[in-house]
Amino acid sequence: MTEKPNGFLKRHPEKAEHNQYWYSAHTIEKVVEELAASATRVACLSTPSIYFSIPRDSPLRSEAWLFDFDEQWASDPHFVRYDFNIPEELPVHLHGTFDCVVIDPPFITREVWDKYAQAARLLLQPGAGKIVATTVAENAAMLTEVLPGGQDVRPTPFRPSIPHLIYQYNLFTNFPPAVLCHPNPEIPPDD
Repeated sequence: MTEKPNGFLKRHPEKAEHNQYWYSAHTIEKVVEELAASATRVACLSTPSIYFSIPRDSPLRSEAWLFDFDEQWASDPHFVRYDFNIPEELPVHLHGTFDCVVIDPPFITREVWDKYAQAARLLLQPGAGKIVATTVAENAAMLTEVLPGGQDVRPTPFRPSIPHLIYQYNLFTNFPPAVLCHPNPEIPPDD
């Protein structure tokens, strides 16, 4: 499989101090395709590679926002500095305004996921909202407990490739995916 070049990946090396590990270009492409098929207004929580890979000329990009701790993105008009430890400090004018959140926390613990789930509840439209999240398979039961609409959270057949991460993540949604319903050819099937 030949990867298409991704400008984000070329311009932005991972930062160990922020526990940044980027998805592969193919994974980014497929997640962005899913968002284009399934969402109209997206909050990207700790997912700059996804946010900056949404084509600038697409209607989705004008409705997408990036919530991240890394100030290198601060010049973008839709950047919000986001410290996951204090989700209650998310701007009030953005509460309840998104139909989808994409979540990739820097850590996989329940304490961290509780904070991201709180942010998702604040940002998603009341009583609705789609979730695209990545974490280890062992967190599946925990996601159903902490995420809004968690009873519907399921792993997708598509698993993300994160080349510099030492363990395999799964991708979870709380809706039937249109694009992420096929296995990722970058990831060998489990035996």
